[in-house]
Amino acid sequence: RTVEPLEYYRRFLKENCRPDGRELGEFRTTTVNIGKCLCSITTADGSALVKLGNTTVICGVKAELAAPAVDSANKGYIVPNVELPSLCAERFRSGPPGEEAQAASQFIADVIENSQMIVKEDLCIANGKLAWVLYCDIICLDYDGNLLDASVFALLAALKNVQLPLVTINEETGLSEVNLKQKNPLIIRKHPVATSFAVFDDTLLIVDPTAEEEDLATGTVTIVTDEEGRLCSVHKPGGSPLTGAKLQDCITRAITRHKEIKKLIDKVIKSLTPK
Repeated sequence: RTVEPLEYYRRFLKENCRPDGRELGEFRTTTVNIGKCLCSITTADGSALVKLGNTTVICGVKAELAAPAVDSANKGYIVPNVELPSLCAERFRSGPPGEEAQAASQFIADVIENSQMIVKEDLCIANGKLAWVLYCDIICLDYDGNLLDASVFALLAALKNVQLPLVTINEETGLSEVNLKQKNPLIIRKHPVATSFAVFDDTLLIVDPTAEEEDLATGTVTIVTDEEGRLCSVHKPGGSPLTGAKLQDCITRAITRHKEIKKLIDKVIKSLTPK
């Protein structure tokens, strides 16, 4: 495993399994904790912690008020940010965001935009005067591959936990008034779920790759779908090309994975609802 890691992996892949005992199409154990389960970030308006095997990601959403942009007077803002601190893996260093963190932040921004999970018009309080800004901080606590799947899941779970207070503008003073006693859930239009694959030897596809598998792979691809089976995004940062048939296979598996994640998140949210 140390001297010839790729050959070591190939021996397992020939038998349609992986060194950790999973089949090629098998995901690691996935868990999610939402909101009140997370005492650590009580200051957030919505929060979630997702574990995908050893990969652990936490997402906190903070809502603030701001004036909308001049050219988007009826829209609010969503600002995602992915952090990969040095504590999550030896490969990352302290300091400004590295290339991988920046790429992940851009990926999350594209998913929000392409899936229309939140329509920015819904964040507008008063046209041209006041809107909500959602700061979505996604922090990796333990990195063992497949950051994108865990990040999208944590973001969705945290957003579903957000409750926004009622805000009105006093016509006499022109100032905003916040009613903390009356809160409404954030309107989430779509529920995107990411499913990532690693490509081995240009032909073999394995789902939910670990960090070691990502390093040995000849390429990776991430498929994002919504609850209607609609394709929201295909993220393929270089590497081995995929045939149309292979890509279709990835999309089909991603749609199945979406149903599993949706069932999991609904179950957790139901358990948090007061009876």
